[in-house]
Amino acid sequence: MIYDIIVVGGGVAGLMAAIEAKTATNRVAILTKGNLFKSNSSLASGGINAVLDKKDKKGIKAHIEDTYKATYELGEKSAIEYMCKRAPDIIQKLCDYGVVFDKDSEGNIAQRSFGGGSSKRTCYVGDKTGSALTQALIKKAKSVGVTFVVNTFIMNLTKLDNQVSGVVAFRRFDSSVVVYPAKSVILAGGGYAGIYRGYSTNAQDYTGDMHAIALRAGLNLKDMEFVQFHPTGLAKTSYLVSEAARGEGGYLVNSKEERFVNELDTRDVVARAILKQIEAGEKVFIDLRHLSKKEIETKLPSLQKAALMQAGVDVCTELLPIKPVAHYSMGGIECDMTKTALKGLFVCGECSVTGVHGANRLGGNSLLEGAVFGELAGMEALKYSEHKGFLPIDYNIVVKNVKMVDYIFQSDTTKNFNAMRVNLGNTMFKHAGIFRNKEGLERAFDYLSYLRKEASTLHCIDKGRVNNVEVVSILELKNAIEVAEAIVLSAKKRAESRGAHSREDFPQSLKSCNKSILINEVKKGFFKLWFQDSNFMAALKKRFTNIR
Repeated sequence: MIYDIIVVGGGVAGLMAAIEAKTATNRVAILTKGNLFKSNSSLASGGINAVLDKKDKKGIKAHIEDTYKATYELGEKSAIEYMCKRAPDIIQKLCDYGVVFDKDSEGNIAQRSFGGGSSKRTCYVGDKTGSALTQALIKKAKSVGVTFVVNTFIMNLTKLDNQVSGVVAFRRFDSSVVVYPAKSVILAGGGYAGIYRGYSTNAQDYTGDMHAIALRAGLNLKDMEFVQFHPTGLAKTSYLVSEAARGEGGYLVNSKEERFVNELDTRDVVARAILKQIEAGEKVFIDLRHLSKKEIETKLPSLQKAALMQAGVDVCTELLPIKPVAHYSMGGIECDMTKTALKGLFVCGECSVTGVHGANRLGGNSLLEGAVFGELAGMEALKYSEHKGFLPIDYNIVVKNVKMVDYIFQSDTTKNFNAMRVNLGNTMFKHAGIFRNKEGLERAFDYLSYLRKEASTLHCIDKGRVNNVEVVSILELKNAIEVAEAIVLSAKKRAESRGAHSREDFPQSLKSCNKSILINEVKKGFFKLWFQDSNFMAALKKRFTNIR
């Protein structure tokens, strides 16, 4: 099928983009590699930040300042200002689309505290905000005529003369490689925290597919070393214990039931404090026992159920064991707001670097960023596509992908790719996790180099072509290794500590490193890294303006 605009990803960013891009006469499709209702957005529990009164200049200014402060000076102020000023209209638009936010006693949208915020500005739907947003947006997208193409794994972009012409995809139900031509493409397929398998709130299939695709298309990635570890995941299962639990007054205590950190400090600070307790031999818990049963049942019902089902803990009367887990990737595809250096390609959501998060995302800003820049990406993609025709497809790329899939089916294998994925997660958490140093990062890269060679020889055990889950797992592993190398190399180059990036051998932040790192894959397995120069953003904006 041919579409005017293809959106890759069905989270808040992708859904907002598709809705904005759709008109009465064009064809817009959302492609997702799995179930439509399965996304990181749908799992986001705590809420979405916004100053609700557009006339509250002081409140909006505070939101901007809190957001920039959390970036550790790597934020792009113009992008932050755009997001925070757009926030009131986005909340109203979400309400118009059917989102029913919790209300206070006066019937206004209720707002709770979130880490790093100087005031209560986080709108919420209990502790299932993301799910409420995605369900409403799915209904809206369907009502305006967006097509949903599910269980379709994007393998690569096709392009001609630095213009995108479509996407190459693996269709899961029959294991065929298909091409979807498009006038413009929006990548909104999420982040790469799932690479930290076993230590992540993300589903295991969040392996940085968008980032690997971008690298292969010749684009730069930015800030890849910055991976945010959420302070509170269930100790047994890594299930996200929403920041809403602390926003509603939950305590963090150790085995002695001592509080040891400001629970509403920024996530990097709290995560490091928890890990230090664990490394010192303490267990760490979230304590909700001082909250009333009614408060827990009305404001934290999902957590109450998950704690009981997954950990056997009644949070009304018992402490809930937790650990820090990889949650969000600040790094992503280089862009100017949503525009990339490849004409007709736009990015939004967690796979992009719009400049609003820098070295450490402020809690409650991820859903907001997805909604704000998803909306913008949709508008930009529509504008671009309106005066463009379809370009020819480069079938050399298609043939390479067909051969790759055929190779995976060809032979038997004695290697366990699931074990490789688990070992990758262990290695990344141990050596490129909350605390890092040169020796550990070098060990991680050596192991990744080994894994890259091994992954190139993998074959599926099941040779059936119908709904073969092994093929996608192998393709995800290859993407994960490629992206993990970018993370490790960027972390090694940043010889300082800043935000979510903590180097034990370089504990201080350096003014000379007060800039982002860009990385490009020159050829397969060979990367080029450099710090952006002081005039980078001005030059970047000029470059993006000139190519359009």
